[in-house]
Amino acid sequence: MTIAGPSASESNPTTLRLLWPQWQGATPENITALIPELPLAAAQTGYSIGSSILGALLPATDGPVLTVPVSSNTQDFESTQGIFAREAVLSQLTEAVGLIQEASPAKIVTLGGECSVSVAPFAHLAARYGDDLAIVWLDAHADCTLPDDAYDGYHAMALSHLIGKGDRDIVGALPATIAPSRVALAGVHAWTDWDLPNAREWGIQSFSAEDLNRGTETLLTWLEGTGCSKVAVHLDLDVVDSNDIVLGLGMEPGGLSREALIRTVTDLTTTAELVGVTVAEYVPRQVIAVQEILNALPLPK
Repeated sequence: MTIAGPSASESNPTTLRLLWPQWQGATPENITALIPELPLAAAQTGYSIGSSILGALLPATDGPVLTVPVSSNTQDFESTQGIFAREAVLSQLTEAVGLIQEASPAKIVTLGGECSVSVAPFAHLAARYGDDLAIVWLDAHADCTLPDDAYDGYHAMALSHLIGKGDRDIVGALPATIAPSRVALAGVHAWTDWDLPNAREWGIQSFSAEDLNRGTETLLTWLEGTGCSKVAVHLDLDVVDSNDIVLGLGMEPGGLSREALIRTVTDLTTTAELVGVTVAEYVPRQVIAVQEILNALPLPK
């Protein structure tokens, strides 16, 4: 655990910055398919580099900065109960929940890591604000997968567990879940055969990338309709059109423009107070490749 700024035991901090370089939620097969130009282990743990870079890009904060410990071991993981690396995922989730509860923040900025790093901070905010919290999930994918579905990567199950669906132990480790009626999928443009029926069955509203590239009126109307005065935003960087720039793990054309992304998040703050933001799935391919080169060079010591 790394702590900077005021101690978590001091007066209740306004905002917690949470660094969570979790990578185990993405399966090796998925990583290999999407980043074939890098060695598997380097590509898998590249999320940790992404988390560090995101932390370095943001200005210093007056609040506490906590880092969730994440194993760098890439060996001996398997799928159990429909989830790849389930034991590591559950252990790190439990650690994150404990760190957040100790800090007891009113707001949280989370820098990941794959998509599942939103689960613990958003569950804390759901416990704190109850029915006054809405979630906007900005992502190319819906992340409504269940352990019985075709893909066993936990990062694709993040939203499912936040609304109380999925693995019983993972849901049980959360301080709270959130009603699907207060969750909006925003910018989704790469539906799977199971995510779409799951989201429809659960009653989660969806706003396409095409909608949001035109404007935010329909999303803001939905947010107003929830009656919530607080909102948490999950930002998977693959929501950005990969024909514009590739930022996330997946390359998904047809997403949001960078301008539309900034406008969407900014406009949400005109309707509700922004109490949570997660930036997830940043995979800095060039940086990882340079690291591999430098590690192989016989540099003077």
